[in-house]
Amino acid sequence: MTATNLPKRSQPIVWFITGSSRGFGRVWTEAALARGDKVAATARNPNALTTLVNTYGDAILPLKLDVTNQDAVFQAMNQAHQYFGRLDIILSNAGYGPLDAVEEVSLEDVRANFETNVFGTLSVIQAALPLLRKQGGGHILPVTSIGGVVTFPTVGLYQAAKYAVEGMAETLASESSTMPEYDAIRARMYTGFTPETYGDPAATSEAIFKVVDDEEPPLRLLLGSTSLPIIRKVYADRMATWDKWADVSNAAQGNTSNVQI
Repeated sequence: MTATNLPKRSQPIVWFITGSSRGFGRVWTEAALARGDKVAATARNPNALTTLVNTYGDAILPLKLDVTNQDAVFQAMNQAHQYFGRLDIILSNAGYGPLDAVEEVSLEDVRANFETNVFGTLSVIQAALPLLRKQGGGHILPVTSIGGVVTFPTVGLYQAAKYAVEGMAETLASESSTMPEYDAIRARMYTGFTPETYGDPAATSEAIFKVVDDEEPPLRLLLGSTSLPIIRKVYADRMATWDKWADVSNAAQGNTSNVQI
């Protein structure tokens, strides 16, 4: 989402943060308030935000919210917008992950995880977009994880949810970067698809055979000639961005000697 109409830094930025009662959500809520910004802080238990209300008064609007309830998400977003008059930063942070091997995790746990991490994030995005579009700008920050880029054992389904959010967020960025020209964006995208770019599905069979017959098959294989150039550029752009911001990333590790576990 573009940020062409954010307030100048001399004015307080207005945040909408989900999962504000603990963890990163609590840290970011406190930090935003401490620098003079305003926060609509949502939590399943808003009583956990009482100390912040006592400290920062009407700069914080505590809201009870379970992001798995889409109607409640829209209601909270509109209530926050009405209270502050605008929303500048939408920080979709609420989430959690089961710790289980892929073989052992239950479908019930997976569905519950996706309800919060994926569908909850989607509801927040869909509730925010009309308001940000109307005011002419803003930022949407869906929180993911290194687990949305690379994988680790025993957290596969949490990582699957984060991969889903990564894909959704990147798509949103391309769709909304020139809002409100959604139709023009779609038109440009579809003009790039020709019979040549679609390829011949029958040609993929031999590639699959080569993979399954190989003694050391690749973990991933691209099918067709158009994907690799695109992915090369995407990964090169990602690495360039991560390298450019490496100092900020490293500083975010903090002083671990002060961390109590």
